[in-house]
Amino acid sequence: AEEQLELCYRHARLVEVNEAFAEVYQTPRQEIAGHWGMENFLPRSLPTSEPFMLRVIRAGYVLVNDESVERTQEGLDLAFLNSTTPTIENGELVWVWGVSRDITELRATETELRLRQGELERLRERLEAENVYLREELREGLHFGDIVGESEPWRNVITQVKLVAKTESTVLLHGETGTGKELLARALLAESPRRDHPLIKVNCAALPSTLIESELFGHEKGAFSGADRQRLGRFELADGGTLFLDEIGELPLELQAKLLNVLQTGEFERLGSSKTRVSDARVIAATNRDLRKEVEEGRFRSDLYYRLAVFPIEVPPLRDRRDDIPLLTMYFLSLLSVKHTKSIDRISKQTMARFVEYDWPGNVRELENLIERAVILSSGSTLNFDTAMLGPTAPIPVADASPPEKSAAPPAAVAAPASASLREVERLHITAVLEACDWKVKGAGNAAERLGLKESTLRSRMKKRGIERPRV
Repeated sequence: AEEQLELCYRHARLVEVNEAFAEVYQTPRQEIAGHWGMENFLPRSLPTSEPFMLRVIRAGYVLVNDESVERTQEGLDLAFLNSTTPTIENGELVWVWGVSRDITELRATETELRLRQGELERLRERLEAENVYLREELREGLHFGDIVGESEPWRNVITQVKLVAKTESTVLLHGETGTGKELLARALLAESPRRDHPLIKVNCAALPSTLIESELFGHEKGAFSGADRQRLGRFELADGGTLFLDEIGELPLELQAKLLNVLQTGEFERLGSSKTRVSDARVIAATNRDLRKEVEEGRFRSDLYYRLAVFPIEVPPLRDRRDDIPLLTMYFLSLLSVKHTKSIDRISKQTMARFVEYDWPGNVRELENLIERAVILSSGSTLNFDTAMLGPTAPIPVADASPPEKSAAPPAAVAAPASASLREVERLHITAVLEACDWKVKGAGNAAERLGLKESTLRSRMKKRGIERPRV
């Protein structure tokens, strides 16, 4: 074959070509026929020429729809479909007729179709994964109503949510269990430019540590025992949308570094794959733990904490927003009455007063669950609620934000009559603290600090309770 290749390049000539050939090579037919040799047709300087000629020779000069790629002097790769037929006279090769069809555009179209097919396949996988995720959400039986609340602490939270929602900043929601952190995460999404994409949720406390990595980043088939199919991770599902990492304080230390890398670079790898993938997901995290304390005790990475807490929002417990309890009670009563096909639209004053007095350690979730239980047990239009389910009533929590000065005497205990209302008890207590602090609402040793309230909150409550400093 090597010898014949040399003979072809030394002696062979193109003796007949058609107009299409002349047009491809941009040379008149009369200048090609009888004048061009193999070097003009397939220059040996091009890396595709000799391999093609050797293939023709080794096939006995007989090719049928053989595909080749030929590189032009300009460096362009052209695809051809080739067929050749030899003419042999007296045992000697005389002619080789060849037909080459330019299929460059066809191959380019096929390549584009394959790329689009691959993209469609990826979109199909993502859609299937999203469907699985949404079915799991439906099985959980969750519902998310409108945000209910008019108290000052709750209005402050909603103001912060509206401010940060329109940005791409990472948000950390901190609050006790049942305060509505997931509801606020959905409100953040609803107010953001990503509102048309789903909120993908991962509960870091509900999964064993061995499965959290797979949930976050996905895995390939066979990546570990039981991985019988490929699975997209939540970061892939949330690409272009929002990822809600609930109970982020439960994330194992060994995964915190990987999460930090994704937050910094947007890049990750599925389990069992070395291919780097990219996700443009906005992250909202939530926790009921004191992450600063977790950092101090070595259970949470400080760099991850600062990456998550770009915009922290403190979600108040229900006992700090007692003004919202009647609103929430009637909201849940209306919602759950419809759910259980009942017509309950009333609640006794005694029950409502007991609700307002109760500290709700389980917060809004506890309130909803107890109302649902009462709706199921009730008949008629008035909610039948056994207040014994609430347990003993705790006093209104008054936490000192900072220790009092040594010279400051503690406020005297306030004796309220047994028949006094909650508002009256609160008014007496606030008045006693103000008197002990010489009616200072701001500055060193002020009453707001002693009561564990903001200055604006204290002034608001003074106005609502009709508390005024006595005139000298």
